[in-house]
Amino acid sequence: MYIKKIIVAIVLLGLVVAAFFANYVYSAMFKPNTAFNNETAYVYIPTGATYQDVREQLKPLLKDIGTFDALAERKQYTTHIKAGKFSLTKDMNNNDIINSIRIKNIPIQVAFNNQESIEKLAGRVSAQIEADSLSLVVAMKDSLFLATNKFTTATLLGMYIPNSYEFFWNTSGVQFRDRMLTEYNRFWNATRLDKAKAIGLTPNEVITLASIVHEESKAADEQPRIAGVYLNRLKVGMPLQADPTLKFAAYQLPEYKNTLIKRVLNKHKTIESPYNTYIYNGLPPGPIAMADLTAINAVLNAENHGYYYFAADAERIGYHRFAKNLSQHNANARAYQNYLNRQGIRQ
Repeated sequence: MYIKKIIVAIVLLGLVVAAFFANYVYSAMFKPNTAFNNETAYVYIPTGATYQDVREQLKPLLKDIGTFDALAERKQYTTHIKAGKFSLTKDMNNNDIINSIRIKNIPIQVAFNNQESIEKLAGRVSAQIEADSLSLVVAMKDSLFLATNKFTTATLLGMYIPNSYEFFWNTSGVQFRDRMLTEYNRFWNATRLDKAKAIGLTPNEVITLASIVHEESKAADEQPRIAGVYLNRLKVGMPLQADPTLKFAAYQLPEYKNTLIKRVLNKHKTIESPYNTYIYNGLPPGPIAMADLTAINAVLNAENHGYYYFAADAERIGYHRFAKNLSQHNANARAYQNYLNRQGIRQ
């Protein structure tokens, strides 16, 4: 009788232990364990992160970090950390959380345009992916990469076609650069290459001219006409005399650092620089800024006309007046200069 009671007690104790263990397993795996109120929370796990790094990010988002630790250990997540951007949804259990941060790396959209230099592009991109701006600049300017792909430090910015691209957050500087080369080669398909050849320009030259067109006018409906003016000048050997190239040349000089040139003056036309298209014929060594897609397309589909000159239109700000001869152009230019004088814009 006494032995029977012992056996019953042992059985009951076993059942209690089993029930406790089952409840623990259930809590660890299937009980909702999120502590945030929004529908979704995001976790950014950097390359080379340890489990402790991940745990620090998760701790404020979970009700019970202990049960998560136990399941993470059991599922060997603690030694198999994956980098990336991951999402947690409200009322997820530990099992779902581990599955999400283990295999569901979320793609992100990386967008950029209107960047004036590689350094500024790197800063823009680094705000969107894991790679910092320094690693991006180092990768972009790598001399072997440039030589292999026929770019120079002057033409390099033209490799980055402004648009929105899908990346994983944990993209490195080298991975970003290499993907952009792929996108550049994809952009320059047979159709665009044929159009470039028809106007006598290489892809690098198209983008260089497009950068000038873009700086001259942001009006997409006018850009093909401006591109046509510059192509007409190139065909007959006239200097481009593009004011945006003077501004670019000036901004490279210490005395113009942190200044804004609102009006191009005669003194700017004497700046010694290969980007000074008043002194040197032909295109400058590379783009003066990141050319917008509309400007690139404007060069490739330039308007065929007889204009060789244009000046800003004081009556339609943002647009220009076009001329076929110098006397007509001088009249247009004087009208705009008078407008600047009335506005008190002297430099």
